[in-house]
Amino acid sequence: MTERLIVGRDGVRINVRELGAGRPVLLIHGWSLSSAAWDRQIRVLAEAGYRVLAMDLRGHGGSDAPLDGYEIGSLTADAADVLATSEVTGAAVVGWSLGGMVGLRLAHDRPDLVDRLVLVASNGVAASRTESFPFGVPADGPLTAILAAEHDDRIALRRSAVGDPFKSAPSPQLLDWLHRMSLRTPSWAARAAMRTLLCTDQVHLLDGVRVPVTQIIGTADPALSVRGARWLHERLATTLVELDTGHYPMLEAPDEFDAALLRALGGGAA
Repeated sequence: MTERLIVGRDGVRINVRELGAGRPVLLIHGWSLSSAAWDRQIRVLAEAGYRVLAMDLRGHGGSDAPLDGYEIGSLTADAADVLATSEVTGAAVVGWSLGGMVGLRLAHDRPDLVDRLVLVASNGVAASRTESFPFGVPADGPLTAILAAEHDDRIALRRSAVGDPFKSAPSPQLLDWLHRMSLRTPSWAARAAMRTLLCTDQVHLLDGVRVPVTQIIGTADPALSVRGARWLHERLATTLVELDTGHYPMLEAPDEFDAALLRALGGGAA
């Protein structure tokens, strides 16, 4: 594996892990975590014959953490910079949670770079109820509580934020690993990225998404509206894979998840 920093259009350096050769796959993680969350999938995909690029969103992992620039358009531009700088076109993009929103926007804005999209624990359009997305709860209450908790005691907040979305309580070792990963994201980046996660509405983009879309979701995911995911399935004719997990299908049911992911990518990297 190689790890390198890619300098984007605004000078922010984005950390990218790369492994394997073949058809390109871009992995985008979720809020406050990093590309390390994809460790198993990086290996599985590379062994299946893919060239895997796993990026750290700005403010996360090994990427730079500026004070601002965390709106969905900026995060999407970072992902486009990663692909363009890596001389990649026609990539499969796999986005988990917040990364799913970035992936959907990238598929819409840069169809020259994306040829298929996999949304993991994400519908890609909204994480809260809006006028155009009538699922879940409005953002105001949860956002206010999360921002206050991040300000008052970010260590405790991150512990619950990464642990609570499992269907069943994770092992102490797994929770410690995710907690350490999350704490690498500083408070200003985490607060701004959370606003983006809870306040973004991309329903208006759906008519412009032309690539095949697969959704891999957990039916016990407390952070995702399953009804909203099924709505997207009907609206966009996605392939919908439902697993008996919470918000971390790649960690809670890794064998089933890997099999579904490889099917979504075409089964192999011919």
